[in-house]
Amino acid sequence: MMNWWWLIGGVLLIEGLMPLLFTQAWRQTFEKLLQLRDGQIRFLGFVSAAVGLLLLWLNR
Repeated sequence: MMNWWWLIGGVLLIEGLMPLLFTQAWRQTFEKLLQLRDGQIRFLGFVSAAVGLLLLWLNR
């Protein structure tokens, strides 16, 4: 059970470092994401979730 806390903590650390260290690039990325259509955003979410599940499965 403790491994999940490490995983969540690691994700939050990486997510927090991006806007902290690369503020302008982070802002530009979000501006580009806002221009995508809903289907494109859903596809990116699907791919991201699939890769995450694959990594979790490989780590078991």
